Amino acid sequence: MTFRATILTLYPEMFPGHLGHSLAGKALERGQWAIEPVQIRDFAEDRHRTVDDTPAGGGAGMVLKPDILAKAIDHVSADDHRPRLLMSPRGRPLTQKRVRELATSEGVVIVCGRFEGVDQRVIEARQLEEVSMGDYILSGGEPAALTLLDAVVRILPGVMGNALSGTHESFEDGLLEYPHYTRPQVFEGREIPAVLTSGNHGEIDKWRREQALKLTKERRPDLLNQTAGKTP
Repeated sequence: MTFRATILTLYPEMFPGHLGHSLAGKALERGQWAIEPVQIRDFAEDRHRTVDDTPAGGGAGMVLKPDILAKAIDHVSADDHRPRLLMSPRGRPLTQKRVRELATSEGVVIVCGRFEGVDQRVIEARQLEEVSMGDYILSGGEPAALTLLDAVVRILPGVMGNALSGTHESFEDGLLEYPHYTRPQVFEGREIPAVLTSGNHGEIDKWRREQALKLTKERRPDLLNQTAGKTP
């Protein structure tokens, strides 16, 4: 099954962007996943191809019109059951768990917001799942969509050369990833920790776990709180 990503955007030329290179690009060439940017303006009916209007109640900026966006969504996903995502700073933060769920689906339909936002009625009527990449504001949903797809595509079966690469990483077990080292043995007076060259894999695993816990406690204690709240 090929993972299909349909992107509704005012800037289709931004895709596939960096996903056309490296492992994701090779997987795209092999047909392991597919991307289809769709121009939202193509569904506007006036000669100016208008897609936005002033916000009801006043205020700065413009809002994407619900009728135009609904036509675009219906055109690309009326007959399939792919998740419909709206990249939005008010959405739920993207997690590795959600990334893995999306990677096992048929694909996604992603709406890239612009201006002040999207009319709430189309969000509700087309059941858009609002997804946030963090507590900051971008100029549009396109960079966020590329980031989401990057996270998903890299763990599709056969994309990464080493199948274990995607399992020993930050967030996969609720912790940040342990530190990595490679040759030379000594770099500017700093040595590789002796345990990593000991050949004792039990001790290596123990050290890595301890380091992951330490880093998580220092940098993301919220992750430890989430893990502690889970039922074994």
